[in-house]
Amino acid sequence: MADLSTDFLGIKSPNPFWLASAPPTDKEYNVRRAFEAGWGGVVWKTLGQDPHIVNVNGPRYGAVWGADRRLLGLNNIELITDRPLDVNLREIKAVKRDYPDRAMIVSLMVPCEEQAWKDILPLVEDTGADGIELNFGCPHGMSERGMGAAVGQVPEYIEMVARWCKQNTRMPVIVKLTPNITDIRYPARAAKAGGADAVSLINTVSSITAVDLDSFSPEPSIDGKGSHGGYCGPAVKPIALNMVAEIARDAETHGLPISGIGGITTWRDAAEFIALGCGNVQVCTAAMTYGFKVVQEMAAGLSEWMDEKGYASIADFQGRAVPNVTDWQYLNLNYVAKAKIDQESCIKCGRCYAACEDTSHQAIAMSDDRVFTVKDEECVACNLCVNVCPVDGCITMEPMAAGQTDPRTGKVVSDDYANWTTHPNNPGAVEAAE
Repeated sequence: MADLSTDFLGIKSPNPFWLASAPPTDKEYNVRRAFEAGWGGVVWKTLGQDPHIVNVNGPRYGAVWGADRRLLGLNNIELITDRPLDVNLREIKAVKRDYPDRAMIVSLMVPCEEQAWKDILPLVEDTGADGIELNFGCPHGMSERGMGAAVGQVPEYIEMVARWCKQNTRMPVIVKLTPNITDIRYPARAAKAGGADAVSLINTVSSITAVDLDSFSPEPSIDGKGSHGGYCGPAVKPIALNMVAEIARDAETHGLPISGIGGITTWRDAAEFIALGCGNVQVCTAAMTYGFKVVQEMAAGLSEWMDEKGYASIADFQGRAVPNVTDWQYLNLNYVAKAKIDQESCIKCGRCYAACEDTSHQAIAMSDDRVFTVKDEECVACNLCVNVCPVDGCITMEPMAAGQTDPRTGKVVSDDYANWTTHPNNPGAVEAAE
């Protein structure tokens, strides 16, 4: 069977599935249940200095659902831990003592002052924790106090605090990045410049999920008022994958260890993050939706897929997708494909026809008896019909073979990439032409 164990910054865990710093990792009771369920590690909910944080005593989550009431995203307005620092430290030490084979990372957020970090680091180190994660991403509540995203949006602050931490602790330092920024590469570069051992991303996306049209208050509503919060869950996965890929392929941060976060719900999600270079993944919303035992399904699915593909370890496919991520101008413009509809699978719903006829290229014909066929002379293989079709595999994109004539353009499909490899915007074009 595939070996799911990981070694991230020298921190060993039996599988790549860690619980992210969030409500599920707020206390000893939760974390013990998580480890018993099979999680490979946890990032303890963010600790700060006393005096204690005060959270609202009311709704803390807004939600976005799919048509079947499936949870697509949560908006969380909860702050960092509101439990005493000494209680958290004592519980972290006890759990790490009893589960020495599991990764124990402690998330931290204190004011952007060197002494504040110097004060808290030895306290965390004394617990026996394996590492720290600097929470530079919290988009609400804490940023107004000069912490969280207020730090994460300023690369100079990231570099400065990372350096303070590296100078004052033996523990590996992970910097958690905010997605609420124009270009994720700059904070990642700053973390690396400050000596950080790794980055984790993404933290939550600043958001308002809904407005109550009776009270006209953003949700979750607290006594008639609402606030922006941090959005997480399956809906943010595309944003997370893109930002992970940007860091993995950036010349300045390539090779920087990454812990992937953002909408990971299944083993497939985890495999995609790892394929884009992540050394492990962190999960929150899936655990809050389905309970801690969801990790068992994730681990079993990942193991089965790895066995089918012949991957003996996580390292065997880690980063395999990175070379295939490029910018639009470097895509092969000689490639030609056409949509194909499997008539036996087609349920004649007409969604492909409506989408293509009204909003795309009018490349699908409908007969009087509702048989849908592709007009190759109009099809540009945009893939919209595939995405709106409710039957998996009914519509596919079939590449045209070399030597065939594209009925849309009248050009012969060629396997000669000379014109492409000499394109002035294509990296390595000169070498290819030679």
